[in-house]
Amino acid sequence: MLDKEVKKSIRERFLKIDTSNVADVLDEMGYPDQGLQSGFQRQTGTERLAGWAYTIRGQMTPYGFGGDAEKMKACAGLSEGDVSVWSGDGDGICYFGELISIGMKEKGSVGALVDGGLRDTSWINALGFTVFGRFRTPVQSISRWKVNAWNVPVFLTGATGRRVAVEPGDFILGDDDGALVIPQAIVQEVLEKSEVLTQQEIDIRDSLSKGMSLAEALQKYGHV
Repeated sequence: MLDKEVKKSIRERFLKIDTSNVADVLDEMGYPDQGLQSGFQRQTGTERLAGWAYTIRGQMTPYGFGGDAEKMKACAGLSEGDVSVWSGDGDGICYFGELISIGMKEKGSVGALVDGGLRDTSWINALGFTVFGRFRTPVQSISRWKVNAWNVPVFLTGATGRRVAVEPGDFILGDDDGALVIPQAIVQEVLEKSEVLTQQEIDIRDSLSKGMSLAEALQKYGHV
């Protein structure tokens, strides 16, 4: 179990690393299907999405108006450095909007990853809260979609496979290229190898800027 300061340090280091480098490292380590479907893109915020998975699961369930008490209970468990990971079958509806985002941010959550939709995006942007999701929609979840569990294993739509498993405590990373899931058991090894690859790319760019040809750079540094 990683302590609070170690988790904070890992998150800060991942904020400097591209998802493309992490994806390459995961491939090399034998984890080729950790990337999420291309529809997962930044919907709000300007920062990278980087944090520890806190999972929330729901399903389409007709019920009366008046709110989803289970959703509020689920969000109450968020803590500093967490990314809430929302899963379910709610195509066409949003899982949350501005007010839930305020509550998540108050808990120290650093963003959300949504296998579905969100709304109130201009207001969430004003909060500076980063959300990666598959779509935006004005249609609310109340009376349609309901939370049924949290802090449990969930599945999200995958890029190279049908589903990507997310366990509570896995690491979520998202940038302009998309998002992926790093299993908690290998997160430190992935980080260290990704940092090496990132530095190698920095060295290549520096060499190219000083006049080295691409062919010479590839011969010196190899494929990256």
